[in-house]
Amino acid sequence: MPGDDLLDGAAFTATRAVSIAAPPGRVWPWLLQVGFGRAGFYSYDLLDNLGRPSATEILPDFASVAVGDVAAPMASPANDQNSFVVAEAVEPSVLVWSKPDSTWAWKLTADDAGGTRLVTRLKARYQLGPFLPVTLMLMEVGDFPMMRRMLVGIRSRAETQAELPARRG
Repeated sequence: MPGDDLLDGAAFTATRAVSIAAPPGRVWPWLLQVGFGRAGFYSYDLLDNLGRPSATEILPDFASVAVGDVAAPMASPANDQNSFVVAEAVEPSVLVWSKPDSTWAWKLTADDAGGTRLVTRLKARYQLGPFLPVTLMLMEVGDFPMMRRMLVGIRSRAETQAELPARRG
């Protein structure tokens, strides 16, 4: 996966995937706006977005991305401990987010039916400290249901989104 070389010694690695009946260009915008204070995480909003519903539309403020941009903030204000930074972006096929202790990669591959195979990989290095038990619980137990719900949420949104108008200019 893209970004695998960015984090050595990951104690946690989870790869998940979903097939989406929409082309990569319709899936891509949903990834760009992920995060707290943005579109949410399309998962269990009570747990990961303080009860605010995740967006059901594309938010223009997050329509573009560049290496170095803050990505997927987990809290507000965003900082290097609670937010990723874009490490790689190749529209609409590869998006890699990183922070000192983890990476989160997304790969979108067009299929023969005009859809997308969306694969994501989260890698994390655990840090000794008072929050390690909570971190272990969140990663080892919480990742699967949260990520599954997120992927299903992205799929649902991309499949029901009306075709975007062609860009002008």
